[in-house]
Amino acid sequence: MQGLCTISFAVEPLSHDESVRSIVPVVNGVHLTTLAAEFERTQHYDDPSGGYAGLVPEYFKFGPLDRYFMGARVDSFFTGRRYYLLGCECGEVGCWPLEACILLSEQQVSWEDFAQPFRPGRDYSTFGPFRFDLEQYRKAVFQLASMFPRE
Repeated sequence: MQGLCTISFAVEPLSHDESVRSIVPVVNGVHLTTLAAEFERTQHYDDPSGGYAGLVPEYFKFGPLDRYFMGARVDSFFTGRRYYLLGCECGEVGCWPLEACILLSEQQVSWEDFAQPFRPGRDYSTFGPFRFDLEQYRKAVFQLASMFPRE
């Protein structure tokens, strides 16, 4: 994707449990769940395509969300390069995640090198990268983090 994108985060009920909040990144006004499903359909990744939902902090300890989405390693679990950006529609991030690298520079944040770890043969090299203005991204992340108190 060319140019800078805008980022926001939708906090929505998980589809099968209205009492559980999920976090869905929204890129240029479009839910990342939609972007990923559309990409997978155009690539004929039908086994399955889509099936994603937002991240559920109640089910998985991401650490402080402001640090997590800024690419800080807050837990030894995240020893690799990639971060979960989406989880499975069942709510469990480890069931069917979409992962990407979160890279920071002086003026930008990039999400790139996407992967679906349970389908290593899938090529996501043309999905993204999504680049965001650092200050706009930081504001969106801190607004999100304020909705989820730290433990």
